[in-house]
Parts: sequence; C-alpha cells; structure tokens
Amino acid sequence: MADWAPVLIGVVLFVLLPPGLLFSFPGNKKQLEFGSMKTNGKAIAIHTLLFFSIYAVLIIALHLHIYTG
Repeated sequence: MADWAPVLIGVVLFVLLPPGLLFSFPGNKKQLEFGSMKTNGKAIAIHTLLFFSIYAVLIIALHLHIYTG
C-alpha cells in the first residue's frame, strides 16, 4: 500500500500558496495584498515557511494518511 497523503497535500499547497496568487505577505506596496500576482523575496521566504508549517502540521501532527491499493 502506498501512502499518497504527503504527495496530494504537497501538490494542493503548492497550487494554493504561491506568493501573489491568493495573497502576498508582505506585499510590494502594502503589508498584505490580495491577488496582486506580483511577488518579492520577502514574500517568497514567508510563503515557504507557511507551506512547510502547514504541511508539517497536516502530515506529522495530525497523522494524515491516504492509502491506495
């Protein structure tokens, strides 16, 4: 049996959390911008930390598993 939870959660978070798509924190002109489709280095670093923390909570802390086969 293969555990697909890490793969699926990683893909969903990767699609939903790129800087500038839904929100950008910190933004270029404001502290928080929604749907600006622009990014900067600080926003990339913060979104990376958000991705890792949400991923770790879902996989490690909640023991989320999706088995196939």
